[in-house]
Amino acid sequence: MTPRFAARNQVAIVGYAQSDIERKSSKSLGALTLETANRAINDAGISTQDVDGFVTAPLFPTLGSHAVQDGVSIVSARWLGQHVGVAGRFEAEVQGQLIGAVAAAVNAIASGAADFILLHRALHNPPGRYHQNDMNLARGAEQWTAPQGYFGPIASIAIPYNEYLQRYGASREATAAVVVEARKNGARIPWSYWYGKPLTVDEYLADPLIHDPICRYDCDIPVDGATVFVLTSAERARDLPRSPVYIAGYTSGAPSRRRLAGHWPLDDIMEVGEGSLRRLWERTGVGPAEVEFAQVYDGFAPLVFFWLELLGLCPVGEAHRLVQGGGIDSDSPGGHPVLSGGGALGNGRMHGTPQMLECYLQLSGRAGQRQRQGLSVGLACQGIPHMGGAVLYSADQF
Repeated sequence: MTPRFAARNQVAIVGYAQSDIERKSSKSLGALTLETANRAINDAGISTQDVDGFVTAPLFPTLGSHAVQDGVSIVSARWLGQHVGVAGRFEAEVQGQLIGAVAAAVNAIASGAADFILLHRALHNPPGRYHQNDMNLARGAEQWTAPQGYFGPIASIAIPYNEYLQRYGASREATAAVVVEARKNGARIPWSYWYGKPLTVDEYLADPLIHDPICRYDCDIPVDGATVFVLTSAERARDLPRSPVYIAGYTSGAPSRRRLAGHWPLDDIMEVGEGSLRRLWERTGVGPAEVEFAQVYDGFAPLVFFWLELLGLCPVGEAHRLVQGGGIDSDSPGGHPVLSGGGALGNGRMHGTPQMLECYLQLSGRAGQRQRQGLSVGLACQGIPHMGGAVLYSADQF
């Protein structure tokens, strides 16, 4: 195993576009993504004919009884390439978290398989109830869980959240502080679903529980939206108008033990997360102390606690105290602004793109009023630690 990531800082993000995030868009998901892709191409200062690669993680996250239709409920790499109107030399679709799509794009450019890649993620909120379950027969591992009402990710996250609360003496007031911080930041971003809609602690605590101790506000809201990034080689990036942000490395992990469907014990989550980050530091030559800016994944509010502790921003079991004491307040000069871009809780269910986007905007100096000065190294955490990973970004080609 090489001690360095061979493609470190050889691939850069050179442009982006973000659609408005809406509960229900008046446009089809395909039309929304195509429009966003064309804006990203313009933002990067290239032409449509320069694009020769398309990469995505075409996730349709609902577990309900909804049809998957390309251009409607997902947007595949091939669909986007056909509608952008160029014959891509490289197409890739990676199931699951955004990290896999980032890895595929980086590897393709570093190997010469493509010159300019559009990396997109498009999320759809289908009609009807999200995670609507009409099954009348449970097969396989689900026969031991679904008939008892244990179905879907909300039930799954309730287990480690309960473990965390009980093991470390945490309270829902601390989790309220996470959600309030995310919503505060999302409420400042015009394209966010929660623009102009901050949340108070009292509103959070008054919300009924769905799966004890999870309430609606602990979950990112299903939305229609698309994010597109333009990636190319570091060499080509020098000739483009935007300040490049280099990809210094990435890491991912997978559950290490056999469990029942959707069973996510806290120890599993933390063990796999620790191993993933350890590999990232080893292979990039960058240590956690050198990360100046991090954005943590917050598809469910308790995940913020887990990522804060895995990143070493506080001791294990202390994240709830850090958060409740204002330690992630983006308006505080001494805090850890891990949700400064609003994340998923503050923008909508965009599955990892808010973290990637905020790292890009901050490191390229394009974050506007949120801009933090002097940043060189950033980290975007993707997904649940034992089924996700992280991407390391750099403003400098060190």
